[in-house]
Parts: sequence; C-alpha cells; structure tokens
Amino acid sequence: MDCVDWLAWLDAPEYEFARQVLQRGVAALYFVAFLSTLNQFPALLGERGLLPVPEFLAAFTRFRRPTLFRWRYSDGLLRGLCAAGLAVSALLVAGVPQMGPPWIPLIAFLALWLLYMSIVNVGQTFYGFGWEMLLLEAGFTVGFLGSNQTEPPRTVLILIVWLVFRLEFGAGMIKIRGGSEWRDLTALYYHHETQPMPGPLSRQAHLLPKPLHRIEVVGNHIAQLVVPFLLFAPQPVAGVAAGVVVVTQLWLVASGNFAWLNWMAIVLAFAAVSDPVAHAVIPAIPADWNAATGARPETPLWWLAITLAASVLLVVLSYWPLRNLFSRRQLMNASFNRWQLVNAYGAFGTVTKQRIEIVVQGTLDEDPDGGADWREYGFKGKPGELRRIPRQWAPYHLRLDWLMWFLPLRTVHEEWFYAFLGKLLAADRQMLRLLRHDPFDGAAPRWVRVRSFHYRFASRKEFRETGNRWVRTLLSEPIPATSLRRPKGRQR
Repeated sequence: MDCVDWLAWLDAPEYEFARQVLQRGVAALYFVAFLSTLNQFPALLGERGLLPVPEFLAAFTRFRRPTLFRWRYSDGLLRGLCAAGLAVSALLVAGVPQMGPPWIPLIAFLALWLLYMSIVNVGQTFYGFGWEMLLLEAGFTVGFLGSNQTEPPRTVLILIVWLVFRLEFGAGMIKIRGGSEWRDLTALYYHHETQPMPGPLSRQAHLLPKPLHRIEVVGNHIAQLVVPFLLFAPQPVAGVAAGVVVVTQLWLVASGNFAWLNWMAIVLAFAAVSDPVAHAVIPAIPADWNAATGARPETPLWWLAITLAASVLLVVLSYWPLRNLFSRRQLMNASFNRWQLVNAYGAFGTVTKQRIEIVVQGTLDEDPDGGADWREYGFKGKPGELRRIPRQWAPYHLRLDWLMWFLPLRTVHEEWFYAFLGKLLAADRQMLRLLRHDPFDGAAPRWVRVRSFHYRFASRKEFRETGNRWVRTLLSEPIPATSLRRPKGRQR
C-alpha cells in the first residue's frame, strides 16, 4: 500500500451513520449525566452536603486529580459548570458543532470531558462507578470523529470498537473468574431480584423458569466472550456482532436500572455498523451517504495528523488494560492514568444471593420506645413499599439510592450515611427533595432509626393473594433510635 492508498484508507466514508449515532448518542448521555449532577450533587457533595467537597479538597496538601475545583468550590460554580455542560451537549445532540470545521466538535467534546472529569474527581463515593470513567473515555474519543466536512477517521472508529471490546470482554472475563454461579449457570436465579435497582420488568424476568435463566447465562457468555472478537471482522460480520451487543444490552435495559452503562454500550456498538449494513436493516438510512448528501472535500492533512496523534496516544495507553484483561488478578472498573482514558471495565463478577434492604424510619413521638408511631422514608428507585412497581430510571442515575444498596454489603456505619440521618433529623429540604416520600411533610422527626429487611419478589400466587410485589422479613436494627438531642446510637 503506497502513501496515497494509505491516506485514502484512513477515511471511512461508509461509516457516516455510525458517526452521527456516536457523537449525538454520547452527547445525549453527557446531557443526562450533567442533569443528574445538577439535581443531586449539591445535596450529596455540596457546601452543605453529606461529604462536602470543600472539606475533601482541604484534606489534600496537593490534589493530583484534574479538576476545575482545585482552587475553589461553591455550589454556584457547580451549577454553572453543569449549565455549560448541558448547553454544549444539547448543541452536539442537535448537530450544530458538527456543521462547522472538524476542530469545533472536537473542542466541544473535550470541554464536556474536562467539565465532567472535574465533577467525577471530587465526587468521592457517589461518583465511584465504572460508567463515570466510561463516559469520560467515550467523550474524549468520539471528539476525534470530526465534523460533517470530513470523512469519519477509520483509526478512531477502530479505537471505539476496542472500547466496546474492553467493556464487553472485560465483563465476561470478570464473570468467568468470579463467582461459581456464572460457571454453573445459576447466576440469573438471583440477579434480577438482587440487582441494585430493579426495573418494572425485573420481577417478571426473575419469575421466568430456571432453564430459561440458564440459557440467559449461556447467551451472556457468548455475547461477552465470543461476539466482541467479531466486532473487528469485515462487514457484514462486524455489523451483525454489533447487533448482538445492542440486543443483549436492550434486554439489560428492560430488566434493570444501570444508569447509562447499557445505553453507552448500545451507542458505542454502532462504531462497527457500516452504512450498507444499517441500510439493510433500516432502508431509510442511505447505503452511500456521500451519494445522498454530496461528496466532501478531501480531508485536510492537519486533521489527519491530529486524529493519528490521538490514535497513537490511545494505542500506547492500551497496554495496561490489555495486560489486565489476561491477568489472573483482573481489575474491574480501573483507570491506569489520571485522565481516565483507556480504562478497564467489568461488573457483577459475583452475584448477591439475597436482597438486604436498609430501611430508614422516623417518629415525631417524644419516646421512641413502646408504642411510637414509626414511619418510613420512601426512596425514588430502591425497593420500599411492597406494592409499588419499580420505575425505569436509566439512563438517569439515582446516586443516593445506589449507595443505599451497597450499605448491607459493606457496613451501615459509613460517614455519609450518618450525615444523611442527621439531615433527616433536621428536615433538610435539599436532602428531602432527593426522596420520593417524606412521611412528615417537611416537619423534623424527633427520632430516626435504621432497620434491615430481607426482600424477595412475591410469587405469582402471593401476588394474587396480597397484591404485594415484594415480601420482606425484618432482620435487625443496626442503628437504634437516634436523635439530634439525645443520641441512642452512633451519630456523626
């Protein structure tokens, strides 16, 4: 291949539909992430939050993680940053920056990457999820796809496929190396019921016959351990493999709430879908985008140099996650550099066999013992009321509800949780807005307590008899009645 042929190969005009989906889809998920932050960050991590960012930053003599809050944090600055992120991501979803030179969408995506990284790096436990670094890596990478004035760069598309490979194959290897339930095909006997935040169809999925659950696990292993290799195959094989990824991820969307993790996998999978393959599935999509919209000018050499430099950078950074994939001590959701690029992914290496829920109750009575009227606080996403159908929240991320799921797996005696109980005792309005139900309509309870319950989905017979979708059993009271004035249990 001579120089002219090599330069021609770098352009991938047959992947224009993929570029449109990638740029607009990733931008849409950034919009959701900034909206989630705007609505929740001040109460959780703001100046008066559960884990205040100013206190977090003050604990470091030198904070090494990149963040625009390094020198100063305020809730006003946080809201301004979110507003900027929402505006830029909305413009990208509408395709406005893509109408200009290729450096304009690049700057827009790099701005989203930097703005959101500034949030993640001070978000502490509330931003300790794998999909945060996935969003950062995806935003950085798709920025180099250019604009409508240039052809999609092939090397960048390949690197996005490499991201999907790490996401899927990494998760598959974590499962094979993890709990025996993935190897004996019983993992989905439990997963739909015990996952962090069930969706409206989770109970129906859980009640499917066990042989179907075993088939699900086999299908999962094929989708995550075999199909990812086919994403690098010639078309139409790569497009079919991408379709398998999309279908399996849609099933996960339908059966649970995992923020934007599954939606991001769906969007990124389109990097392996060429225009002819997309046209075969949806005839309205042009099989030849240039013939339908007009030929583009030749890609400028300066832009080729930028995309190649970015590609070389990402290839070099791939050494550490590649080694991790085949390591016996495989890391899950790990970053190997401070910029959170080319990370290691994976989830649910083991499946929880029982669902333990932390329930918070309060009372207005002076005496918490005996016949006190205890009332439960309701959360938006996590199970609580026995009759309530879980809602579909993804791709929106309910951070408080997710952290509540981790408490019984670790310990309820976490700093942020005691701070949360203190906010309830003070009837903090900012915190109460994160809940679905305040049993005291804004009044401050005199006491709160924490109880743990075993939850399981009601069988079809139990549902017909009681109308309850959950059955629960009291296990313990890890934090007894506690008051701001007379604490009976541990308090922050």
